[in-house]
Amino acid sequence: MKASTLETWVWVLIYGGLLAVSLGLFVMRQDAVLGTVVTAIGGVTAAVGVVLIYVRSRLGDSGQGKARP
Repeated sequence: MKASTLETWVWVLIYGGLLAVSLGLFVMRQDAVLGTVVTAIGGVTAAVGVVLIYVRSRLGDSGQGKARP
């Protein structure tokens, strides 16, 4: 996977996850179970984006992995 594609996924997942968390908190006022599920899914999605930041940091410029001497 190219680094630019990975970076795009990182930000889509982080911002999408945080938006879902926010939506879940608002929904929680009317339906606690649905709000909790949406908040949890959003949190997991944002966490996956954060993990991808780490993965991107380990990749080299070629996108194949950082070469260590």
